[in-house]
This record gives sequence, structure tokens and C-alpha cells, in this order.
Amino acid sequence: MGEIRSATGTATPSPGSTTGDGGDPAAATPRPRPAGQRRSSGASRRGVDPVVDCAVYVDGVRVEVERSQALAVARERGGFVWLGMYEPSEQALTDLARLYGLHPLAVEDAVYAHQRPKLERYDDSLFMVLKTARYVEHEQLTATSDVVVTGEISAFLGVHHVITVRHGSHSDLGQLRRDLEDQPELLRLGPAAVLYAIADHVVDGFVEVAQDMEDDVEELETSVFSPARTDDTGAIYQLKRELMQLRRAVSPLELPLSTLSDRPLELVPDAMRSYFRDVQDHALRTRDQVAALDELLSNILQAALARVSVAQNEDMRKISAWAGVIATPTLIAGVYGMNFDHMPELHSHWGYPTCLVVMVVICSLLYRGFKRSGWI
Repeated sequence: MGEIRSATGTATPSPGSTTGDGGDPAAATPRPRPAGQRRSSGASRRGVDPVVDCAVYVDGVRVEVERSQALAVARERGGFVWLGMYEPSEQALTDLARLYGLHPLAVEDAVYAHQRPKLERYDDSLFMVLKTARYVEHEQLTATSDVVVTGEISAFLGVHHVITVRHGSHSDLGQLRRDLEDQPELLRLGPAAVLYAIADHVVDGFVEVAQDMEDDVEELETSVFSPARTDDTGAIYQLKRELMQLRRAVSPLELPLSTLSDRPLELVPDAMRSYFRDVQDHALRTRDQVAALDELLSNILQAALARVSVAQNEDMRKISAWAGVIATPTLIAGVYGMNFDHMPELHSHWGYPTCLVVMVVICSLLYRGFKRSGWI
């Protein structure tokens, strides 16, 4: 991340990516929302409970408790709370922040979505933002096709809690939670295990999207180099735009995952480092695949533009050749159409058919010459 946010929101240079501030979260001054930044759709979900699921995990086993008592039970029994929220309003997340001691700067980032993937440390807690992606099925790729839909997951990590905030209907974590509950040996490692599972789930989604987009690239490549005359420039450019969305979600993950796998962090047990290293490896491979697809699309776009240019040149040659063929009879007819009295064969009985024969012979010779040269 390359900077440390202080409790007042001021950024100071840092050689690392996750060192944090030493201020009191309660004393922090919230940042003003940047102009043009959209408010989370959670603001329009008033009256709807943003909490999707809440449970305490003790020794890797789920314990059902009242939501208001979850944190106290987790601290008492040495476990942690996993509370999942979907597009909460600012007020709902602020109320939760007071109970769990969440930093106001991180809360603001979670409410106002559209953040860059990142990892930040605030005192004894971690805050991570991940972009999610889903491939949109389509019958045929066009210049206006939606190929990639992105969402966002924010995760607050503390000693006894992990809070996930989702934006986007495709980023559901219900099945992930159920799968993780079947692995108590992993959940025993604490909140970091949940963060690993979420990161792994997100990166696996990137892998699937990249593979589907690779199929689209292959279809475009086949179309561009097919004998049929097609114009795929609009579809190619649209796919490059959609690929850029995936690239913006994948590329920034390198530094956060590197920090989680290589740097000593109190909330990340040593046993979890190899897990995050595996996720990092998948993310890097996907990043390289996306970069390769983008480069291939650039080459395909250049080939498509060159093919359009060649087709236009062929059209111009055909038009020029036919214009040359038509010009000969037009010239002869134009000369004799001037109706002067003293013109060759003007009053001859064979003048008219002779003129027609001369026109046909000259046009035939021109057509034959243009045909041999490939202009017609």
C-alpha cells in the first residue's frame, strides 16, 4: 500500500504496506467523501437488516448465540465472531463500529464502496478490501456486451472478530461459510482463516472469469482471420475495456497478499502464511494470464484494423478498374454526341455498329487486363 494512515486521516510514507497508526480510533476525524464518489446502495436499504449471518466459532466449531452477546461470548471462550453484512447503511455500520472498535477510516471505506484492493493495519486490527468479479454469459460478443461484473468485499479483522461487508449481488459468502464450517481444523487458526478463505474464493473467481474471457478472445481471433468479411473492431475494444476491469481487481492484490504471506502480523499465525502464499501464487498467475490476454487483444485489434484497411484498398481497386472500363464507351459516345457535321463515319451506313464493336473490344481488353492483375 505504500502509506500509513494516521488517526487524523493523514498519509505518511512508509516502506511497508501494512504498518498502522497509533491513534485512538474513536478520536479520528472522518474524511469527507470525495466528489463524484457514489454512496453505497446500502443507503437505500433502510429498514432491511444488513446482517446476513452472525455466529461465534470456538475451537473451530460454530456456536449459536444472540448477536448482542456474540463478542462477549467470543472473548470469554477464546473464540471469534464472524459477522457478515450485505450493503449496510452508514448508520448501521457506524453503530457496529462502536461495539467492535472499528476504525472510522476503515468504516468509511466499507460504506462507500469502489475502493482499490488493499490491506491496512489500524492498531491491533486489519482491514482488507477485495474486488470480486463474475463473468456475464452472452450469446455473441458485441460492441456493447457486458462481460465482467465487479463487486466488493471488505473485511475487518480483530483478535476476536471478523466482519465482512459485501457489495454486489454475486459476492455471496453463504456457501463459503458452510464449507469452512466443515473444516474445524482450519477455523481453529482464528479470524485469519476466514480472511484466507475469502481471498481464496475471490481469486478462484478471477481464475474462472479469466478462462471464460480467454474463450471470447479465441472466438474473436477466429472471426478476425476467417475468410468471411467481418468487422470485429468494436467487439475487440469492448472486450479490452471489460478485461481492464478484471485487471484492476487482480493486479493490486499482489502487495496485500505478499504482506500476509511474508511479513509478521499478530493477527496472522505462522501456520496461515503458507495458505496466503498459495492464494498469492494463484493471483499472480491470473494477473499474468490477464496481461497476456490484453496483449493478444491488442495484436488482434491491429490485425482487424489492417484487414479493414486491406478490404478498403481492394474495394477502391475494383471501383477504379470498373471506372476505367466504363470510361472508354463514355468517351466515344461523348465525342460522337457533339453532332458536328464533319466527323469520321458520321453518315456511314456501318458507322453505328462499328462504334459499338470498337467499344466492346476496348472494354473487353481492359477487363481482361484488370482481371489478370487481380483488380477485378
